[in-house]
Amino acid sequence: MRYSPHEYQESAIRFIKEHPVAAVFLDMGMGKSSVTLTAIMDLMFESFEVCRVLVVAPLRVARHTWSEEIEKWDHLKGLRYSVAVGTAAERKAALQEDADIYIINRENVLWLVEQSGIPFDFDMVVIDELSSFKNHQAKGFRALMKIRPKVKRIVGLTGTPSGNGLMDLFAEFRLLDMGERLGRSIGQYRAAYFRPDRMNGPVVYSYKPLPGAEEEIYRRISDITVSMRGRDHLRMPELVSNRYLVHMDGGERKKYELLKGDYVLQTSGGEVTAANAAALSGKLLQLANGAVYTDEGKVQRVHDRKLDALEDMVEAANGKPILVAYWFRHDLGRIMDRLSAKGISYGGLDTPVSIKRWNEGKIAVALIHPASAGHGLNLQAGGSTLVWFGLTWSLELYQQTVARLWRQGQRSGTVVVQHIITAGTVDERVMEALERKDGAQSALIDAVKAEVDV
Repeated sequence: MRYSPHEYQESAIRFIKEHPVAAVFLDMGMGKSSVTLTAIMDLMFESFEVCRVLVVAPLRVARHTWSEEIEKWDHLKGLRYSVAVGTAAERKAALQEDADIYIINRENVLWLVEQSGIPFDFDMVVIDELSSFKNHQAKGFRALMKIRPKVKRIVGLTGTPSGNGLMDLFAEFRLLDMGERLGRSIGQYRAAYFRPDRMNGPVVYSYKPLPGAEEEIYRRISDITVSMRGRDHLRMPELVSNRYLVHMDGGERKKYELLKGDYVLQTSGGEVTAANAAALSGKLLQLANGAVYTDEGKVQRVHDRKLDALEDMVEAANGKPILVAYWFRHDLGRIMDRLSAKGISYGGLDTPVSIKRWNEGKIAVALIHPASAGHGLNLQAGGSTLVWFGLTWSLELYQQTVARLWRQGQRSGTVVVQHIITAGTVDERVMEALERKDGAQSALIDAVKAEVDV
């Protein structure tokens, strides 16, 4: 296929070529992979600045997306690539092939650097989904920092750079510029831009940006950062977001309030306990969805309010395909049981074959887990309605999942996102938290947004 880049893509390609250290924040569906591969092609065969490139990506993206992009575009046909996933022996063999680009999943970065025995002689590294390296204490981050001084060029790609706030940016930019802009230690970064927020004596649970810190952080990273929003440069479909409230009855509400107040709930299937506030949040999310795991790992059903709502939505769709996002395994089981009982065709999107069938319109209700299918999947051909049966606290996974349908190439003029919310529960707090985090991230995106006339 002939590559005819949009003007914003041409701008991003130039930015990567002109900046040895580049943070490229493009919204989902704006072609991050094709932009980066085009820049690599030019750096490799026109200016001869690059010889060997390593791409680090989420597993599914590493296995399929990058190679598919290379095969898709005519101007990239000369690029030789090798996908290093699978067993240790398979990865090692792939890394020893004669290629221009080597693609590995992020879980195996530590193995590559410390255990593979293969010299790290890549002069350019591309980190697809830079936000997955936001933890400065993670082994993968530490492994990359060991070899970072050897790398002449590095590109960080993501559409969600600060999914959980400005603190995420430290590790991401430390990896890119080795601490030049935001400091070499997390303590230095915190002291410069934050103050303690929630505390228990000397223990600090969270930090709040100092006045003016947000703007100063953006200013410091702006010289190596390009950011673009899809809605600024693409003819995106309208995005309609709705909340569909369901209500528990008195008995169901009592169980929820007992667990919330006492951290313990006695059920016919066994005891449900939460060791701390974080565990309680997870248990309450489960209960809001209609079931909860007991301490013995059994599923205790509490209500079917969300299942009833989902059934109504499927009926109202009248054959129009629906993508359903679930979070807990017992949610998946209960959804499948309900759809089977009603004779409704459904399927999980967990294999290339199932994804192909969805995009061909052959699955009426597709079931997707955000953590395993958020990145790298093009699902816009199969439908335009997403239903959140169970919510996630992760803004990144939330946005990535929505972007499977709300992206360039969506044939419908409108993408509808329905959130099934159990009234008076933690569901409402999750929605509010996602909206608050989105505001902080939007400020970052806007602060460094490229000025491209289209």
